[in-house]
Amino acid sequence: MGNIVREHLLEVRDLRVSFDTHAGEIQAVRGVSFHLDEKETLAIVGESGCGKSVTVQTIMKLISVPYARLKSGVILYRGKDVGHLSDKEMESYRGREFSMIFQDSMSGLNPTMRVGTQIRESVMQRRDISREGAGKRAMEMLAQVGLPNPERIYRRYAHTMSGGQRQRVMIAMALSCNPKILFADEPTTALDVTLQAQILDLLNELKGRFGVATVLITHDLGVVAKMADRIAVMYAGKVVEYGDAEQIFYRPSHPYTWGLLSAMPNLKQPRKSELYTIVGMPPDLFAPPPGCAFTARCSYAMEVCRKEEPPEFFCGEGHASACWLLDERAEEALPPPGIPRLVREESVNGR
Repeated sequence: MGNIVREHLLEVRDLRVSFDTHAGEIQAVRGVSFHLDEKETLAIVGESGCGKSVTVQTIMKLISVPYARLKSGVILYRGKDVGHLSDKEMESYRGREFSMIFQDSMSGLNPTMRVGTQIRESVMQRRDISREGAGKRAMEMLAQVGLPNPERIYRRYAHTMSGGQRQRVMIAMALSCNPKILFADEPTTALDVTLQAQILDLLNELKGRFGVATVLITHDLGVVAKMADRIAVMYAGKVVEYGDAEQIFYRPSHPYTWGLLSAMPNLKQPRKSELYTIVGMPPDLFAPPPGCAFTARCSYAMEVCRKEEPPEFFCGEGHASACWLLDERAEEALPPPGIPRLVREESVNGR
């Protein structure tokens, strides 16, 4: 009997997205591939401008046409290619199969409508349900996300609510039609530390309760540690390293990942010590550099890094990194203090 190939819930292959501007083409996403399985959380991590949000908005078909172009790539949901569906066809997926928590809760909610009405209208648009039934569902979801006195919250406007309350309303709206995949774009942005912890705990709890798979977009590795099963680290429109949470935190293999981890505050550091920073700026995606895009900021860069784009090298089962340091011909590099040494294995597909 042959090997059984498991079908992923969501699979993205070689996604490339560009924006056409008066100044030229911005290559925002440059060959991104990943998959998501049932009930798991995948975190996409990286600096602002690396293509995280564009990747997810492309999957949801929310990028603005014709200025944004899906140049190539395949987006498979339960084995079906949904990347080239029309806007009308995609409407049957949004809310029911895919849903999204946007980064700014204030701009994500209509200021002229009561929040309960917005959730009710969203439910009625996507499910065959009466106005009364949709209103009841909206009330149930406001209670599910831990908002006190949901009847009162139902009648309020977004501008009368705190940031944490608005974010809970956004989560209630996103989950109101029982989607299979939830995209959370920086769900704790602009919230204080206490509220961040509450929102993350809520998302974890609701994930278990509703069985929803989650794609979490963030630049905060503290958030990732609390939420993610697997992690994809993005830089300059590409995934430079991916693996499960333990591999990325305890056996990272790419200098950019080392930099992100080293930049996290550490309670063991001396009180007056400076936080680590990654020097320089990300490359201009109007004209991405040849070779590895991280070369100009990398203290381990070699001549080959400037000329040739690195392949993916295996670092363990389910763990790969696009870095020439993993090539057997490269000298062993010592990562920053506190980061384990590189693990070298063969490159993907023998490259």
